[in-house]
Amino acid sequence: MKKLIAGIALFGTFALASAQTITFDKTTYDYGNVKPSSDGIRFFTVTNTGDKPLILSNVKASCGCTTPEFSQDPIMPGKSAKIKVGYNTAINGGFNKMIEVFSNDPVNSRSVIYIKGNVDPNAPDPKPLTPAELKAKAKEEKKAAKAAKKEAKKAAKAAAKTAA
Repeated sequence: MKKLIAGIALFGTFALASAQTITFDKTTYDYGNVKPSSDGIRFFTVTNTGDKPLILSNVKASCGCTTPEFSQDPIMPGKSAKIKVGYNTAINGGFNKMIEVFSNDPVNSRSVIYIKGNVDPNAPDPKPLTPAELKAKAKEEKKAAKAAKKEAKKAAKAAAKTAA
């Protein structure tokens, strides 16, 4: 009987070790100071660092001033997708909003991401980025996503080692 229980526990450990795992490039997006009615759209990158397809079942904002958009297409292992978040910048003042992300990740079926910032009529106009700055920004975002993915793989390996 003890062997049967140990076998079931071991199988359960491997089942959790080989699953879909949700990882974000960042969990908070800071808008900083923005002008009223400016572009309120930002993107979070979701990566599946597991070895089974990850499915986002729902993404809910904490209020009607924030509108998330996402795809329910499976995110294959090692691949990424974007969650588009829009904030109504016609509302003056500071904001700190929570967005719940529901997925089939067995460990983090409910994840939370945040947006924050301040809508201020006296905010400086955004400076347009030069092509070199755009390229550097894209490179930096790619590097951050790669680092998050690498960190998630380390954590998964550590969890698998601990379970064994």
